[in-house]
Amino acid sequence: MRDRINKMYHNKVVRYIFFGGLTTLVNFGSYALLRAFTPLSVFTANVISVSLAILFAYVTNKICVFDSKTGGLLDTFLELCRFVGGRLSTMAIEVGGVSLMAWLGMNDMIAKLVTQFIVLVLNYLISRFLVFTGRKKPEDPHD
Repeated sequence: MRDRINKMYHNKVVRYIFFGGLTTLVNFGSYALLRAFTPLSVFTANVISVSLAILFAYVTNKICVFDSKTGGLLDTFLELCRFVGGRLSTMAIEVGGVSLMAWLGMNDMIAKLVTQFIVLVLNYLISRFLVFTGRKKPEDPHD
């Protein structure tokens, strides 16, 4: 059992899905709280919740998923800019999709869930191939 858990931990995709799940919790949790306890619109609450999730995702993806080792402050800043740029692209898909589906009469939480599948795949591809391209620990053959 320990070997199986260890093997799963060393798989980058499994780690991405796990921390992506936590990121989704940050996204949905903050969205639900903002909608329940503030007068914010669907659009504004969604922008704030996605922004919080982006910051959480950068830290967890850098440290726990892709093991990115940047060479200094400038490299870290450029990596963060690539990450945020990629996430802003998918944020536009998410915010636009949720707003459109809610406007069409779909429950906004269901609309948010629907967009997560598209966003999850796009975010992984962007992070894997465009963002975390600096020095890394040696690749695991299970990735």
